[in-house]
Order: sequence, then C-alpha cells, then structure tokens
Amino acid sequence: MFQFPEDFYWGAATSAHQVEGDNTNSDWWEWEKRAAKASSGAACRHYDLFRQDFDLARSLNHNCHRLSVEWSRVMPQEGRPSADQLRHYQEVISALRERGLEPVVTLHHFTNPLWFSRKGGWLNRDSEKHFLDFVENTVGALCDKVRFWVTINEPMVYVYHAYILGVWPPQEKSFLKARCATGNLASSHIKAYQLIHGIYKKKNLAPPAVSIAKNLQAFEACIPTLKNKFAVYLRERGFNSAFLERLVRHKAIDFIGVNYYTRSLVEAASWQSRSLLLDTCRKGHSRLPQNTLGWDIYPEGLYRVLLRLKRFQLPVFILENGICTGDDARRWDFIREHLLALGRAMQDGLQVRGYLYWSLLDNFEWDKGFDPRFGLIEVDYRTQERRVRESARRFAEVCKTGKLE
Repeated sequence: MFQFPEDFYWGAATSAHQVEGDNTNSDWWEWEKRAAKASSGAACRHYDLFRQDFDLARSLNHNCHRLSVEWSRVMPQEGRPSADQLRHYQEVISALRERGLEPVVTLHHFTNPLWFSRKGGWLNRDSEKHFLDFVENTVGALCDKVRFWVTINEPMVYVYHAYILGVWPPQEKSFLKARCATGNLASSHIKAYQLIHGIYKKKNLAPPAVSIAKNLQAFEACIPTLKNKFAVYLRERGFNSAFLERLVRHKAIDFIGVNYYTRSLVEAASWQSRSLLLDTCRKGHSRLPQNTLGWDIYPEGLYRVLLRLKRFQLPVFILENGICTGDDARRWDFIREHLLALGRAMQDGLQVRGYLYWSLLDNFEWDKGFDPRFGLIEVDYRTQERRVRESARRFAEVCKTGKLE
C-alpha cells in the first residue's frame, strides 16, 4: 500500500472552451464554423452549471480543481476588459472556495480572442503585451482567492498542432513560425510570472505559486537504430526539456506543472529534420493497450519522465492525467496504475504537490469533437444531465484516504 501525504491535492481539471459553451469571441469558435468537423456549441453548459459541477466534485472528495479563464470573454475587444465577465469568474472562484476546493487557474488554454488571432496571434511581436494586459486584469480581479496560477497550458502541444501539423488554428506548417510562436509564449510566461508576483506583493498577499502546464511524453525508439535513438534525443530535448529549462534559467517557475498521457514510439524514415522530429511507428509494433484515440497506455512512462525532473529541484504538480475510453473499468485501471507510478517517483525522492485527473467532465476534445470520453462524470450532451461513473467513486476513496492498495 502507498500512503500519499495528508496535505496532498486531489481533484480534476477542465478548460473553459471545452466545457463552458458559446465562447463566441474566440479564434476556435470562428474556426469551428469554418473548418472543423465539430462545433463546441453549448459544450457542457458549465458556464451556467458550474456550481452543480463543483458540488459533484466535492461529493467525490476532491479538494482541488483546475480550470481556465477564457481570454476571449474577459477581453472581447483589444484593451477593453469586460467587468461582467470578470465578476463571473470571481463567482466561479468563490464557488470553489465555498466547497473547499483549491483553485488552480490557467490563463491560456489553447484559445485566443478573435481580435488577437487576426493580428497574427502568437506570431505578432506585440503578443506579449496583449497577453500581459489580460493577465493583469484577470489576476488583479482573482488574486485574493487564488494561490496557484498556470500561465500557459501545454505550449509545445499548442505550437505542434497550430504551427507544425497545421490541424488547429491558424493551421500553419512552418518550423520557422513554430519557433517564433514558441519564443513569444516563453517570453510571455516569464513576463507574466514577474507581473503576477508583483501584483501579490503590491497587495500584501502571500506569494503565489506560478507555473505552466507542461505536457511530457515518454519517447522510445521503435527499433534501437542510431537514427531512431537520435530522433528520441531530439524530441526529448525539444518537446520535453527546452521550454522548462528556459523558464528555470530565468527563475520564472515556482513548481513544475505536468500533463502526462502517453508515450511516442519513434521510427524516423529518414535523416531529414521533419522525419527526425515527427515520424512515429506506422507498422503496429506497439503491443500496449490504447485509449479510443489510439494513444498507448504506459504508466511506466510517467515514472520515467518524472524522474528526469528531479534535476530541477522544484516541486511537481500533476495537472492532467487521464484516458478517453468507453470501458469505465479501464479508466479506473488507468488511474490506479498511474498513481502507483507517481507513488514510485515520490518514494524515489520527487516532491509532488497533487494529482488532478483529466477531466472532471466529458467535454469538447478540440479537433476530435465530442466522441472521446475522458470524464469522471459522464455528460449527456442532448439533455446536459450528469452521471457519476464508477471510476470516479473508486478515485474518490483514494482522495478521501490518500491510500492506494
């Protein structure tokens, strides 16, 4: 049996665009109408039903919840924050506090205001200034009830899908533009980190804990050739390490937020850069079980990527870890096996603050639409009814006792 610390944070996560519904001022909303196979529409109506959803989270013994503030709601027009929307998010944070749920607030979770996107988005040299304007207004409104801030969710996943694969808006396919966007995201976080700490100091509040949510993958060579090993090295460095190292060098990170889902089985077809950085096995060599999106289920990978973080000497917070599946028994197996891997890393000396499952609710899974079911709570999108899954109840016992058999 593994015993987690008494002050451990347990809970689940959501993001605004995936659950709120009707985020009509975002670049994703516009893109869904034009190019996507599915529209987020009303999503889970969480914008209206957040109290009901937080009641469910509390009933499942959660003591923490990660959410995002929708930039396109708070700043529907450039330089003009919406007082009504800031009040709404104040109500959301208060609702969490009233239920004993520690808020972990994300400021950028893939979506941008439409006006920001039309100016070039994260390729614009003024992107940092626009983001900081949003950060200042949002943090100023919420800081008295929030300790944990996540400036940017999965920056490398965002860059990969939007600027390399070109499957998310703005649908670019350019390593040069990807590098530019990555640089702007990193510098925006560094300045936001300084701004957030400055706001708390000015208001005589206890210092906050500020980070990003860094998606980490376990990269493994399909066949241990020199080419594949080199490709693994490049991806480990470029995708997993470089962004974090930059923030650590600038002393702009208080803990490491980790999102972990799967491994990548690397098989490079050639020595060309695009092949070394992108190619994966297409011959079905993986013998691991998979989720409904075809991602390998690999708890050992969580243990391995976490051990590599020990060199930073910072606490770690698991901000996302989850599975989309139609088999709820497999969902509980996934949670249990990944918690065991997490426990092993803690026994090996890693300091971990908490574990948040993705996701509290079934939701809109970006370009994949509504088919993938990640939720601890099932959502009937026609009626908006919620149903707590058995996996959620079993996870609730761990949340209550901190014990894992």
